[in-house]
Amino acid sequence: MMTEVTPRARQQPLLEVKRLSVDYVDPSQPPAQALRDITFTLQRGEALGIVGESGCGKSTLMLALMRLLPAAGRIVGGSVQLDGIELLALAEREMAALRWKRIAMIFQGAMNALNPVRTVGSQIAEAIRLHEDASDARTIDRRVGELLDLVGIAASRRNQYPFQYSGGMRQRAMIAMALACSPDIVIADEPTTALDVMIQAQILQLLSDLRRQLNLSILLVTHDLGIVAELCDRVLVMYGGVLAEYAGVDAIYNTPAHPYTQELLKAFPDPTRPMQRLASIPGSPPRLNDLPPGCRFAPRCPQVFGRCHLTQPPVYAITPDHQASCFLVEAQQTREARHA
Repeated sequence: MMTEVTPRARQQPLLEVKRLSVDYVDPSQPPAQALRDITFTLQRGEALGIVGESGCGKSTLMLALMRLLPAAGRIVGGSVQLDGIELLALAEREMAALRWKRIAMIFQGAMNALNPVRTVGSQIAEAIRLHEDASDARTIDRRVGELLDLVGIAASRRNQYPFQYSGGMRQRAMIAMALACSPDIVIADEPTTALDVMIQAQILQLLSDLRRQLNLSILLVTHDLGIVAELCDRVLVMYGGVLAEYAGVDAIYNTPAHPYTQELLKAFPDPTRPMQRLASIPGSPPRLNDLPPGCRFAPRCPQVFGRCHLTQPPVYAITPDHQASCFLVEAQQTREARHA
């Protein structure tokens, strides 16, 4: 039985995204359908993982939520509500007043995101000045020290430059900057990229601690399923700009319904099976301006059948907390109904 996906029957979500669609426009070629009909919710204090291969639309989704898409990006449909405020209806000036104060982002690549010729403290102070209407130098300096302490950097290092920080410290400084205006939601785009395993673990523990201390909601963008298992409550699996599967962490790991999710898990090391051979998914993600006619995963799917090549499957509700866009779900539900 096919059902329309609706938010879970809980308290009003802090963030509610409905059927969000984004195109990238180039006059010389057809529009690239970067996102289509993405729907999910985020509760206060919750961590949601956004996973998928490179090019699946993860970063585009985060930039669309922030209204920071590049010039070629166009939001062509959908709704994004933050605490009941429709973000897509706001003028840029109104959105700028919410950006960083209500929803902030830790950008990928801390070394490139920080200005190399300015001290770390001055960059955090600038974020406070711009978005908190603060002008008192002592107050701002005190807040910078508090933020550095919060992320585990000695306040005495505020006058040092990014090159004087290790990779892990630079990432901590980016987290401090994102927290400068006490946002409700922090988007973390691949926050452990290029960090060694020990530093990765420290950054993940920091995010977990901050979430608990500040009742922070986190959107974690990653291709690493291990990070998702460590930090997140729920997972949104994306493929080719569409929702493949959306469920709690336990369901994603133990009862994945979409073949793409199943193949991703096969490609991820299982510490309980050290001798297990890792699999790879043959082929490549689709070009978003030259999509296959049916399911976007069909050309790579090991369970593909005729219908998959004709129509993009809708999102089916397996349970109220578990959805997947795959005709196999419908087939399974039909079999179960016959035997009921």
